[in-house]
This record gives sequence, structure tokens and C-alpha cells, in this order.
Amino acid sequence: MTLDRAKLPLDVDKCHALIAELVQELDLKERRLRQVQHELEKLLRWRYGPKRERVDENQLFLFAAGVVAELKPAPQTVARPKLKRRGHGRQRLPQHLERRRVAYDLEKRSCPECGESLRPIGEELSERLEYVPASLYVIQEACRKYACPRGCGVVTAAKPMQPIEKGLPGPGLLAHVAVSKYADHQPLHRQEQMLERQGVRLSRRTMCDWMRRSAELVSPLYERMKDKVLASKVIQTDDTPVGVLDPDLTRTRTGRLWTYVGDNDHPYTVYDYTPNRSRDGPEAFMREFCGYLQADAYSGYDELYKDSGVVEVACWAHTRRKFYEAQSSDLMRSMIMLAYIRLLYDVEREARDLALDSAGRLALRQEKSLPILADIETYLRRAKLQVLPKSPEGQAISYALSNWQALIRYCRDGDLEIDNNAAERSLRGVAVGRKNWMFFGSDNGGRTAAILTSFTTTCKRLDIDPWAYLRDIFSRISAHKHSRLDELLPDRWRAGRTPPDHS
Repeated sequence: MTLDRAKLPLDVDKCHALIAELVQELDLKERRLRQVQHELEKLLRWRYGPKRERVDENQLFLFAAGVVAELKPAPQTVARPKLKRRGHGRQRLPQHLERRRVAYDLEKRSCPECGESLRPIGEELSERLEYVPASLYVIQEACRKYACPRGCGVVTAAKPMQPIEKGLPGPGLLAHVAVSKYADHQPLHRQEQMLERQGVRLSRRTMCDWMRRSAELVSPLYERMKDKVLASKVIQTDDTPVGVLDPDLTRTRTGRLWTYVGDNDHPYTVYDYTPNRSRDGPEAFMREFCGYLQADAYSGYDELYKDSGVVEVACWAHTRRKFYEAQSSDLMRSMIMLAYIRLLYDVEREARDLALDSAGRLALRQEKSLPILADIETYLRRAKLQVLPKSPEGQAISYALSNWQALIRYCRDGDLEIDNNAAERSLRGVAVGRKNWMFFGSDNGGRTAAILTSFTTTCKRLDIDPWAYLRDIFSRISAHKHSRLDELLPDRWRAGRTPPDHS
């Protein structure tokens, strides 16, 4: 407000009203300043700070010693087994690698002291790792032709079906380009340069078309993976933005890549691309799903939860992040909440150390986690009355309380997780990749990436070599019966190739 110092009121009541108005305006400006400072610290931490949301243990004990002392059961805590640490020396080289023996012998086999002939008594063996660059070779396909002696005609031997009919690449090259881009994050222009060093010129536009046709080739198998994920009891999901070229715009627009992580009985990670972040994408993908959906508090999922077949499970990692980011505005309350959440994760760590099954984990949560959650709810409702609703701490508290039932739901079923970090981990490769390939060339490019990334990420999850898998799939799927398509799913493929254990 503007104030004319030459016309200040002389009346006491008017002065009090003016002071009250000035104080209110000052408070508003201070709140706005704190909010701007909070946002600035978030941006600086995002741009320059560590990505891991680590909290100093000393701070937890300094601000929440009472909470930890009351709730953490020291005498009953199960000791974690000591893990065998790997030595700091040179590791043994894998046994499956080819060994090429090189023997070194003496030039003179006589004793340097007496001149007597030396006799062999053994050898000293050491190993050194060497590298041979990847090589390309050309397959010459000769289809033999036969003629009838009576002149009836000519018969030519048929070639097996190829991944791309009348195309240049073999299945191994297609698998190499796909794995290099979608698993190793090498954009096509870098692959173009790497291949040129080997004397082969392949346009990135050509390789882009190969990827599109490869995705079309395995699209039926991708749909089967999608069906398997939707049959899961629990699905974890998340999304991340990706740039997309648009011919109608002077800059890229923002598309979305969604991840859907199946449970242990359906060990597939499937991605879906949408041109925007509207709720239509997840609703269309999960139209047939019935079970637990663990995700962040994105409002686009709300329509799914209205259906009684989909049950919401919230994520404590997202809740923790809210309080972690609020440290700059309210360190005391943030640290207390971080200490509480630490206790919840200690229970989960104990369950992992004991290798508990679903029933055992549920019993442990009922015994130890539920009392902690009851104390957290009491603390949050009391703290909500003491903070400003629009402050970072107030928003973090409101976020937790508004999603409270979904946050405690993991204590009702041992198959549920405390967070959806598995979904976030599955998007880590996309976040790394987009720093290299920068953007998708079109919406079709986004769908191609979603399909092929689904296979490379699922292979990583199942500890399968993605190149070996894709090479075999590209060479077989064209002639494979559709009724037996499940045989080509990554877990089935691995089981078919694993030799039986006779131990």
C-alpha cells in the first residue's frame, strides 16, 4: 500500500487500524518471500545438489531423539546378518570367457651358474583381459535353383522369414541397435558414427525406420506382456516427461512415458506412451485391471479408484520427499517426520533381513508399523493446527493426511510395498536416455520407444542379456504360431534356455 507521510492520521484508532493493515501486509510479504526462498532452494538443489535425499543421522537424533527412543525397540531388534564384503584386489575373470593360451619359454635352457641343462618343473599362470572390437559381417544367402529335365519349370529354394522382408539388417544387427539405444542410451547419430568407423555407412534415418518396424514386429508380444501385467495383484506405476518434435511448433512439446510394473508372479515392466499427461492414458491402459494400484497422488488416477475393482495404495517415499523439501522452512517438524518415516522403513528392512514371506511381513507390520502410524497421525493432526496451510510444511502435512488411508493400506496386505520405488527405478533409464537422445521424433517414435524399452527393461529385471533375447525373438517371431506366443515372453524364454539342475 502507498502511505503519504505528510498526511498521517492523528486519531489513535485510525493509527491502530493503519498499523494493523501494515503488519498484515508485512506478514503477507514475508510469507511470499519464504515461499520464493523455498522454491529457489529446491531449484538449486535439483540443479546442483545431490539427487539422493539423504539426511544426517545426527540431525535426526538432535531433533527427534524422543521419538526414536520411545518407538524404536532396541532390545528386540534383530541383528542384521553381516554381508561378505568383496575384496579390494583384482576379481577373478569369468569362466565363460574364451581363454587363448600364450606360452613364454627361456631362450637358453642351461643353468647360468654351472651350465647344466634345466628340466621343466611347472609354470606360473596369470591372466590378462583383452578386448576385440565388435565386428560386422555379411551373410550371403544363396537360394539354390532346380530345373525339371522335361521342361516343366524351375523351382527355387525358399529363404526363412526375415524380421524385415527384403531389408538389409539381420536380427543381430536390429537387436544391437535397439539395445544400444533403449538400454545403453546411445542415440542413433552416435551409433551412425560408431558404425562408420568400422567402414559401414548407415543413415540414422534408416536405423530409425528399422526400430519402427522392429517395434511393429514384436507388438503382439508386447500386448501379451501388457495382458500379463494387468493380471497382477499389484501394479506400481509412475510417469516421466519426454520431449516430442511437433511440425506445427517451433519447439518440442511434452509427451509422457508411463511405466507399469507387474508383481513377482508377473515379472514384466511395460511402458506406454501418451502425447500428454491427461487421465485418458492410464484409464485406457488399465481398463481391464482389477487389484491394487500403487502410485503417487496424481489426480488422473482418481477415476480408476472410483471403480471398486481398483484399490489405491499410496507411496511413503513421495510423502517423505514432501517433508524433506520442507526442511528449509520448518526444520524441527520436518526432522521429526523424517525420523518417524525412518522407523517405518526400519521395519521393512527387518522383514527383508529375515526373508519373511507375505504372511510374515504382514504380521511384522501389524506388530510394529501400525503403532508408529498411529503416532504419526496424531502428530500430524496436532502439527496441522500450528503451521500455515500454504507453507511447505503445511502442504506436506496436508498431503499426508489427505492420502492417509492409502498410505496405511500397505499394512493390510503383505504383498504390498511401502512405496512405489520399483516404478521410479524403472524410469531411471528413461531419465538418463533423454539426456542423450534428447527427444522423440514423433508420437510414433514414442510408441516405438515404449515397446522396445519394455523388452530391454524386463530383460534387465530378469537378469537376461537383452541382445541375446531380442536377436532370438526377431529371428523367430515371424514364423511363430500366435497361439504359442507366450513361449516367447522373457521369463518363459529364459526358462526354456536354462539347463536342468541335476544337483
